[in-house]
Amino acid sequence: MDIKKIESAIENLREQIRHHDHRYYVLSDPEISDKEYDDLLKQLKELEVKYPQFITADSPTQRVAGGIQEGFKTVKHREKMLSLDNTYSIEELREWEEKVKRFLKREVVLEYSVDLKIDGVSAALIYENGFLTIAATRGDGETGEDITANAKTIKSIPLKLIGKDYPKKIEVRGEIYLSKRDFEAINAQKSKNDEPLFANPRNAASGSLKLLDTRIVAERNLSCFIHSFGWVEGYDFKTQAEYLEKAAGWGLCANPSRKICKGMDEVITHCMKWQDKRDSLNYEADGMVIKVNSFALQKELGFTMKSPRWAVAYKFPAHQATTKINDIEFGVGRTGIITPTAIFEPVECAGVTISRATLHNFDEIKRLGVKKNDTVLIERAGDVIPKVIKVITSKRTGKEEEIIVPKICPACNGEIVKEKEEEVYYYCINPDCPAQLKRSLLHFASRNAMDIEGLGESAVEELVERKIVNRLVDIYVIQKESLLTLPLFKDKKSNNLIAAIEQSRLRPLSRFLFGLGIRHIGEKAAQIVAQEFGSIDVLFKADLEKLQMIPEVGPVMAQSVVDFFASSKTREMIAAFKKSGLKMIEEKREIKETAITGKIFIFTGELKTLSRTDAQKLVERLGAKYVSAISKNIDYVVAGENAGSKLAKAEKLRLNIIDETIFNKLVSQ
Repeated sequence: MDIKKIESAIENLREQIRHHDHRYYVLSDPEISDKEYDDLLKQLKELEVKYPQFITADSPTQRVAGGIQEGFKTVKHREKMLSLDNTYSIEELREWEEKVKRFLKREVVLEYSVDLKIDGVSAALIYENGFLTIAATRGDGETGEDITANAKTIKSIPLKLIGKDYPKKIEVRGEIYLSKRDFEAINAQKSKNDEPLFANPRNAASGSLKLLDTRIVAERNLSCFIHSFGWVEGYDFKTQAEYLEKAAGWGLCANPSRKICKGMDEVITHCMKWQDKRDSLNYEADGMVIKVNSFALQKELGFTMKSPRWAVAYKFPAHQATTKINDIEFGVGRTGIITPTAIFEPVECAGVTISRATLHNFDEIKRLGVKKNDTVLIERAGDVIPKVIKVITSKRTGKEEEIIVPKICPACNGEIVKEKEEEVYYYCINPDCPAQLKRSLLHFASRNAMDIEGLGESAVEELVERKIVNRLVDIYVIQKESLLTLPLFKDKKSNNLIAAIEQSRLRPLSRFLFGLGIRHIGEKAAQIVAQEFGSIDVLFKADLEKLQMIPEVGPVMAQSVVDFFASSKTREMIAAFKKSGLKMIEEKREIKETAITGKIFIFTGELKTLSRTDAQKLVERLGAKYVSAISKNIDYVVAGENAGSKLAKAEKLRLNIIDETIFNKLVSQ
């Protein structure tokens, strides 16, 4: 091939890749698949290896230098990178506007550029003749660290500006950040490697930029939003909005949330909108930045020693706060899991006062290294339950106490066990533990278990509180006279509940097993086990080997069943149920050959003519099976209204997708 044609082909590939980088990382509107993009990059790499004389610093292949830097040089900022003054309320925003108007000393209708305040690391990027030459951190505002090599790994930062009308020289400023998803992935890997976790995405972004190995930085998937500029040569912008539009046209990534607001009322509406929506973002934003849009007015307003007068930040209520753990409480869940909960010195976080948070399990306590009396960083995002992020070890005084796993259940003094060493949870194995009783009763009486209508939350609360029911089996000895002593029950309601309890004695073994809430045994597993063994007596004699011979029963499920029935408390409970008249047997299902015998179904979306549970039971009665996860082995995907990701996966696998009308015809054959 002619050498000129080779050079042209290389440059053409670079332009294509820059174009697709811009579409993907800046506009979030890709035009090609990841595979097609990778093929373009591969072609370019191969040509550059073969013809190294054509490699340029701005080539997409040069984003990662592949080596370890010796350290960071310092960069003197031509124009200071000042911080913004903060406001925390609507009133403070209005006060700031009044200050601006007083300084201008004339009546003027102010127009503002309003943008999300990204919680990341401030950076300055210098472009000369369209090429990225220097990237630096904010540092102390006057001098920052040279992070050029690391910034080049960030694909939303173009190595070369696109178009023709960019300035000869410009310093653009922005925020380098890490998405929530990538932050979680990094911390998951750190946890796996038993390394200290990052407290939040901002710390992770900052820590990443300080790495000397650009290959690791590239793996972190950092991003950058441009929000302003420090200086420019050969260009004259009139407004902030004009600058951001131009920057976007040059391939720089400006945040799509930006808006021009006329007057403070519009500013406040926009701020409140994003305060409510902040948790829908895939990155952390801790507020809004409000700037006077006109650069002429910005110049007139000028600066204080620390901040520009023409800009201010409105801060959202903080997601994080520090507090002290005063005590540890141990709770007991419906399945007997012992959950440690930290009791805090009350602290405001994300607009609410937080005084407690679950520590989940004792492995999590070990991972965090948390102790009683520790000072900790907590986080609360949106309506999510607050969680402990890290221990602030520098605040330790020596009075901290290790958190010890309790030896007996705090609710019933029953035995606490850990089934296996690799298990995360500790359990109370007393099936009649009072802490578990209310939730156990509700589950036992639920529609897919023993289906005892009238035994809802309020009824259970009264029955347990008045000690009419102290064990699950006690519901079968309830007398009408006892019910009539409760405020909730009158004559008719009492009769209905007694009748529902009587009817529940006839439920098959599968419903009874599901109602017991055996760990790892859901409704379908209970049906499979009940069909296999037929009665509670036969099931009692089943060992691990027999259970594992059932194709659908794995080792964890089998062990859970064996352990449950090995308990003396369980045996006492089953004996009491027998005495109360429960048969606990399962009739063998006679499967007739039908049009769908042996077929596998999956349901997604909302069905109109029957519930999903009823549809699943229907296909089982006709000799078919249903599953909950998409795989290539599925014969029919029944898609109702508002079908979600399962439908998309099914289409990708080219499975047989049918609607509810076809399904109804199929099962009626």
